[in-house]
Amino acid sequence: MSSEIVLEDVWKVYGKPPNQVEAVRGVSLSVRKGEFVAVVGPSGSGKSTLLHLIGGLDRPTRGRVVVAGKEISSVRSDSELSRYRNEVVGFIFQLFYLVPRLRVIDNVALPLVKRGLPPSERRELALEALRLVGLEHAANKYPNQLSGGEQQRVAIARAIVGKPRVLLADEPTGNLDAANSKVVMDLFTKLNKELGVTVVMVTHNLELAWYCDRVARMHSGKIVDVYTPDRYEELIRTFVKR
Repeated sequence: MSSEIVLEDVWKVYGKPPNQVEAVRGVSLSVRKGEFVAVVGPSGSGKSTLLHLIGGLDRPTRGRVVVAGKEISSVRSDSELSRYRNEVVGFIFQLFYLVPRLRVIDNVALPLVKRGLPPSERRELALEALRLVGLEHAANKYPNQLSGGEQQRVAIARAIVGKPRVLLADEPTGNLDAANSKVVMDLFTKLNKELGVTVVMVTHNLELAWYCDRVARMHSGKIVDVYTPDRYEELIRTFVKR
C-alpha cells in the first residue's frame, strides 16, 4: 500500500544559539494510506510539533514532509498552505474550538465557507458529517447546550466535512471521561476502516494504542521506536518503568 505521509530527516529548531530549542530532531516516518498511527511520548518530546509539521501549521527547519503526494515542506506561499489545510487534512484538538454564537451545523460548515460553496451545499455536507458522528439531531443547537463528548464529536464532524484524506488529532480524548473517550475512538476507527481516512493521533493515553495499527514513541524530539500491536505490552511496560 502506498504511503500517504512521508517524513524524511525532519528537524524543527526554534530560536538561535545558545538558546535554540530542537523540538524535532531528524525524524523519518512513513504512514501508509488508510493507516491509523498514534504518536506517544512525554510532554515536550515533540509530538504536537510533529503533528503541526504534517498539517502545515508550521514549517520544518530542514527535511522533507510529503502528504498525499505533495511536498508541503517546500511550499512557501501562505495561501497554498491554507488551501492544503482546508482540502487535504482535518484537525481535531483537545480543546473543541467551537464558535459559541454559531449553531452546531454552522460550526461544522465553517471549513466549507473558504471553498466558496453555496449555503445549501454547505448545509447538506454539514448534515452528512453530523450523521456520521451521530449528532444530526443537534444541528440547530448551540455548543453550550451539548456535553463535552458531544462537542468533541461536533469538532470531528467539522474536521471531516470537507472529506479530508488525512485526519490529525492532538490529544482528542484529553478532556473526556472514559465513556466519551471510547465513543470518540470508535468513531475514529469507523472513519479509518470504513472511509479509508488516514489518521495520525497524538496521545498520552496508552490505552488508546489498541485502536491503532502502529504506535511511534518519541523522546527528546526523536522517534526512538515504532511498535506494532504484538509489541504494545512492551510499549506500556516502557512507560510504567518510568
